[in-house]
Amino acid sequence: MRARWMMTGLAVAVAGLMPTGASAFTAYVSNEKGNTVSVIDLDKMEVTATVPVGERPRGITMSKDGKHVYICTSDADHIEVLDTDTLKVLRTLPSGPDPELFTLSPDGKTLYVANEDNNMVTVLDVEAGDVAGEIAVGTEPEGMGVSPDGKWLVNTSETTSMAHFIDTATLEVVDSVLVDTRPRFAAFTPDGSKVWVSSEVGGTVAVIDVATRKILHKVEFAVQGLRKETIQPVGISITPDGKTVFVALGPANRVAVIDAASFEVKDYLLVGQRVWQLALTPDAKTLLSANGESNDVSVIDVESLKVVKSIPVGELPWGVAIK
Repeated sequence: MRARWMMTGLAVAVAGLMPTGASAFTAYVSNEKGNTVSVIDLDKMEVTATVPVGERPRGITMSKDGKHVYICTSDADHIEVLDTDTLKVLRTLPSGPDPELFTLSPDGKTLYVANEDNNMVTVLDVEAGDVAGEIAVGTEPEGMGVSPDGKWLVNTSETTSMAHFIDTATLEVVDSVLVDTRPRFAAFTPDGSKVWVSSEVGGTVAVIDVATRKILHKVEFAVQGLRKETIQPVGISITPDGKTVFVALGPANRVAVIDAASFEVKDYLLVGQRVWQLALTPDAKTLLSANGESNDVSVIDVESLKVVKSIPVGELPWGVAIK
């Protein structure tokens, strides 16, 4: 039996595999160089369709009702809306230049889009298809995270090395937190009390208290046999109970498993090459990683912390969305 689910936040969302007899999911994978979206039946664990889209698709997420996939087609300078039933692009939405990552508001009405080329965050009214506002942020904005209550938006600017806290009611930056070099992703904890920000070149993840906007801890990584500069944190996924955090480590080809309470790295899971984005299924039983250089998606069983399957997709897979 198939069920429709939604997962917010991510330049990466994903479909997951359920045990036999339970609900299954479908994954939509953005292939940055191939200008396609791979559709994966995760019950069969195979690609069932390849959909051509605009140039350089990266950020990807699902509408609340599961009917549409939103895709950042970065070199086409717009958002494409893909119908999940017909696998046809229905329309395009304005985004500002070079949209890379976005996040969907909890009510599903607003997309917040990072525009890397003009140092702006575009606020997009999804239903109307109109730009509702623009927010000036630091240089090369990328990471986008929205709090569970929808009140706070966090944007990371790569060159400025900051996490900008934006009040969604006023669309104003109220604070900026200096993190390590080249921050790429922001993920709120389920209770909204903290936001985890990855710094790719700095090699750390900062855990920031939302109320005080102070860094509580910086998580560092060490993988035996790998040089420190090859460990580059990017995508982040947090389990719904808030107890475990998964971090993609880029060219280290590993996913770090972190205890959210102690900030201790418990394990490193070997996945495909140049792992970019991560996402959990809504039941938190399965984690998928998009592996850019090996052109595949790794399927991870969360309970056993084992990679159970590698699924070939298109060229340079970047992110994933769920139905």
